[in-house]
Amino acid sequence: MKAQGKTVHEILISLPEDRAEPFNKLHDVIVKNLPKGFEPAISYGGLGYVVPHSLYPAGYHCKPSEPLPFAGIASQKGSINFYHMGIYADEKLLKWFVSEYPKHSKQKLDMGKSCVRFKKMDDIPYKLIGELMKKISVQQWIEKYEGAFKQKSKEVRSKVKPKKQLS
Repeated sequence: MKAQGKTVHEILISLPEDRAEPFNKLHDVIVKNLPKGFEPAISYGGLGYVVPHSLYPAGYHCKPSEPLPFAGIASQKGSINFYHMGIYADEKLLKWFVSEYPKHSKQKLDMGKSCVRFKKMDDIPYKLIGELMKKISVQQWIEKYEGAFKQKSKEVRSKVKPKKQLS
């Protein structure tokens, strides 16, 4: 489901009635706990929390015109989805989140690589999401991102076989 709106405000006011309150509350918790430097923005057509170009001019390697993504939320067909690149990129942070989740929610954790799906709007673990958002600073995220990206680039380059020289 593509977000309806071209600004953060437009997305927040154009949600289905049954999603408006929990989605806005989740957004407010994220913004309240977002470390200095990150900012809410439109990211890949949805509501994201990013490192702006003013702090990281290179942008996202897949699409440099986009700011470096960090987190996001989306209202999907059957759930509100929360995306956090830190739990995808940092195994220690992922383990912490998975171990803390049952202390904050009665629902079973429904999670992909960086996506947590909340199907029950009245059981979103807002406090846990707030704690998670505080765990990585902008500088730590940039370092984690660059470390993973540069490492992956080296691996790809090492797998590319040089072309044979014509004699």
